[in-house]
Amino acid sequence: MKIGVLAMQGAFREHIKSLAALGVQGVEIRHANQLESIAGLIIPGGESTTIGKLMVEFNLLDPVRHLAGGGLPIFGTCAGMVLMARDIIGSDQPRLGLMNARVQRNAFGRQVDSFETDLEIPALGPAPFHAVFIRAPYLEAVEPPAEVLATFNGKIVMAHQGNFLATAFHPELTDDLRVHRYFLGMIK
Repeated sequence: MKIGVLAMQGAFREHIKSLAALGVQGVEIRHANQLESIAGLIIPGGESTTIGKLMVEFNLLDPVRHLAGGGLPIFGTCAGMVLMARDIIGSDQPRLGLMNARVQRNAFGRQVDSFETDLEIPALGPAPFHAVFIRAPYLEAVEPPAEVLATFNGKIVMAHQGNFLATAFHPELTDDLRVHRYFLGMIK
């Protein structure tokens, strides 16, 4: 099984390393023709406006939307969460708009406000998940069929909708593979 990792910006190498630790091949995706043989796609963190513009420039936005509509599992972290949301507060930037969610960019503050914390994520089991937040967004609201998987201080930081998964934090920056394993479990 091959999982594509959008390799425009951000921690794509770290996602590939997490996938390898689970025995799965991660492949860097930069062009639409590379999407053909993947079983899932990860959109890493970075700067969501830049990633969105690059997806337009490299003709990836519509092909990814098409594959998503056909059931391809897609997992977005941080900027990836922003790109996956239907609504981005205060922005008309390019986006995939896949999830029934409204997102606030950089919601926890600037780079200097980045932090780590333990989250309760029942879908991953009873042990807390140590989450790394870097200039993180949060989901202000989700609508069915999207469901909340985790919150922090009352803010939605992880959600699941059908074949889509989104986190405001960076699971690829930890040694805990449970979020990646959860995503792999979404692949039929």
